Amino acid sequence: MHGLQTLLAFSETAKRGGFAAAARELSTTPSTVAKAVGRLEASLGLRLFHRTTRQVSLTVDGERLFRRCQRVLAELEELQSEAAGARAAASGTLRIDMPIVYGRKVILPLLARLEREHPALELDVRLSDAYVDLVKDGVDVAIRAGELDDSSLVARRFASQQLILVAAPSYLREHGTPRSLDALAGHRHVLFRLPGRGRDRPQQFALDGRTVALRPAGGSRFNDGEAMVQAAVLGLGLTQVPDYMAADEIAAGRLVEVLARHRPPAMPIHAVMPGNRMVPMRVRVLLDALTALRDGRRRPRGVNDP
Repeated sequence: MHGLQTLLAFSETAKRGGFAAAARELSTTPSTVAKAVGRLEASLGLRLFHRTTRQVSLTVDGERLFRRCQRVLAELEELQSEAAGARAAASGTLRIDMPIVYGRKVILPLLARLEREHPALELDVRLSDAYVDLVKDGVDVAIRAGELDDSSLVARRFASQQLILVAAPSYLREHGTPRSLDALAGHRHVLFRLPGRGRDRPQQFALDGRTVALRPAGGSRFNDGEAMVQAAVLGLGLTQVPDYMAADEIAAGRLVEVLARHRPPAMPIHAVMPGNRMVPMRVRVLLDALTALRDGRRRPRGVNDP
């Protein structure tokens, strides 16, 4: 039978990639953590980590145990909260991963309100446009736009975003306004470079009842949505971004929408969580707030708010 401290030592080492980092998290020494992991490996008869002088990484057996271990530890945490009568109040650290611009503009005001309403709640907010491994990185909830591929995750849809094609009036005066999708090939574009993939995100349009993807060849590439909007304002070309990113610039007349009749279907936005585990109260209050956002109740200050 493996004690809780042994499982914690294993779990923190897996998440942080080394005994020293795990020891700092657990307020103990690296040798204590390493010995606990060694005892676990000996009792299981399995090698859980590949070890080098600089770091450790999970073996295949270690990956399998880590995923199960995360579920067990999450359920233990929830049971402790219930036993302490803490179901009515969220507490602990809510670890959330979200896209950079959408997170800042829409989700962050909501999180600020949650922290005011639940003083025992702490936030660990990670802003990134790259997908993370929720289990391995210890993330409670990730906000993701678009269709989901990972069937092991539990997803709750709470919003959607509309992609629009925009350009600066000065650019359109100089280069002309495209009137068809075919005309886009003759224009410069401001493109989004997918993080970690090295490829451009294709532009999406509706045509004859179906969605088509176009990959412009010429233009400038960015890895940040707000920079793309500003590049378009400065006349670098046409760009396709979610509507909330360009809303202020459109309202001010610095950008205009192009080919609005070819807008693609709206993309869903989900809150996703690891499957097969109990949902802690800190996550439940976030999900309730996102549901209220979807239903238009107590909408947080965000895009286009006065």
